[in-house]
Amino acid sequence: MSAASIRIYTDGACSGNPGPGGWAWVVPDGDFAAGSESQTTNQRMELKATLEAVKAFQGQIVIVSDSTYVVNCFRDRWWEGWLKRGWVNSAKKPVKNRDLWEPLIETYIERGNVSFEWVKGHSGDRWNDEADRLAVQAGLEQSSFKGNLSF
Repeated sequence: MSAASIRIYTDGACSGNPGPGGWAWVVPDGDFAAGSESQTTNQRMELKATLEAVKAFQGQIVIVSDSTYVVNCFRDRWWEGWLKRGWVNSAKKPVKNRDLWEPLIETYIERGNVSFEWVKGHSGDRWNDEADRLAVQAGLEQSSFKGNLSF
């Protein structure tokens, strides 16, 4: 990706698994958005954060996530096998969370300008920590909000 790429940090959180959850995306020193679901899983919230971030921006973006579930799908190209096998995974079982994966993968293919980067969670990365904070807040409050973090 070029220097013109927008880096977007995403995270999902869940209190119980399943339970009430939240998702968030954050552009460093810029815009953010967060939302929630009353009965969900941490994996679904990670996916929802990514999908919402991809939908919010049209240019080249880099999704920075602590979710190996999300990042490895694209890095290791799991999605190609899912499509070839008709949304069945390598264990011959239906792909979980297809309702979120399908629009994310379709958008990824159509756009061709989305890349993924893994960051270790809870390791002091300022923007990963901020995405986590917002996702936890949205999940606990069962709310949606957006804004700008410019100082």
